[in-house]
Amino acid sequence: MKNLGIIIALALFLVFACSDFDEKKAAFVTKLGNDTLAVEKFEMEGNSFSAQVILRSPQTTFTSYNLVLDEVGGIESMKTISHTLEEGFSGQGELTQSIQKVGDSLKVEMDWRGEKRTVMLANEQGSLPFIDMVHWPYELAFKNAVEAGTDTVNQKLLSGTRLSNFVIAAIEGDSMTVRHPSRGVMGVRVNRTGNMVYLDAGLTTRKLKVYREPFHTVDIEKVGKQFAKSDRTGNPFGELSGAEVGEFLIGDTEFRVEYGSPKRRGRDLFGGIVPWGERWRTGANRATHFYTSSDIEVGGLEVPAGEYTIFTIPEPNGGTMIINKQTGQNGQSYDESRDLGRVNMSVATKPESTEDFTITVEEAENGASLNLIWGNTVFSVPVEIK
Repeated sequence: MKNLGIIIALALFLVFACSDFDEKKAAFVTKLGNDTLAVEKFEMEGNSFSAQVILRSPQTTFTSYNLVLDEVGGIESMKTISHTLEEGFSGQGELTQSIQKVGDSLKVEMDWRGEKRTVMLANEQGSLPFIDMVHWPYELAFKNAVEAGTDTVNQKLLSGTRLSNFVIAAIEGDSMTVRHPSRGVMGVRVNRTGNMVYLDAGLTTRKLKVYREPFHTVDIEKVGKQFAKSDRTGNPFGELSGAEVGEFLIGDTEFRVEYGSPKRRGRDLFGGIVPWGERWRTGANRATHFYTSSDIEVGGLEVPAGEYTIFTIPEPNGGTMIINKQTGQNGQSYDESRDLGRVNMSVATKPESTEDFTITVEEAENGASLNLIWGNTVFSVPVEIK
């Protein structure tokens, strides 16, 4: 799976030094750890922009985009066409969405398996599309930001039927940042006219890296066939961080943990994508929830029966587990005033690596142990059942 017929040049200087660097057409390769998540090819002629995208999560999809820009570099019209695994980009596909600028509004028409819906939205000047885990719209946004000639630009991006504000800031030289409204800040490298060369989302919840490749070096049809074959043989990419529910019975006490389970994918975990000394949602997506049917003590902290959320601050010597009384929130939402308490974690290593982040409650000599397992690392807190 890691070798899918294309060579991905990761060194940025090779991109800049490449004699066939083209500002009008290129490819983007998106990596999550060692795995290729998406491949995009795009080209621009005048005010027309076209793109082909293969996205692998949760399963492989083929999508074509045709965008016409207005006089200020925003959406004039756009058509999104979804293709089947069998036909790839060679077939006509099925129109799934069209956007048309109408006066001061955007008319969005969606067709989901025969169910059609039309929405009129108030438009803002220079609005561009946002497509989750797809990055060609950023190419246009960064070029617009460079042309604006200011340190900070508020770029409106259309996701579904909602316009959201993405803040693009010039740092120095060829460096920029773009702030996603909910996921955090991404670092970007561009050339002098704003063409995106590299994007690092390592500080966001996505943890992606995007690399620019010359247009002619990526055979997107060939790559798509290999990805589709992997899906058909029962080996799809899967969810980036699947929702997991673990249920455990220790004596008469029921425990339940609900959490997002990211995969390792060859990445450095603790001290890497999970920094030491910083609060972590302890999984992905929604906050990690913990339920106990009995009154218990967790690391010496009295925890009445009920549901809580768990956050952690990993450290090389163990760190801290936070038990919070707020529930139902996203993992980025944390209210310290609602902490039930904080306890110390112990840490150990194990020889075999666990690919998927896992939480368990296991019976122990004096009760139970609440364990956080990922890679070769296990963080633990003792649990005493009242």
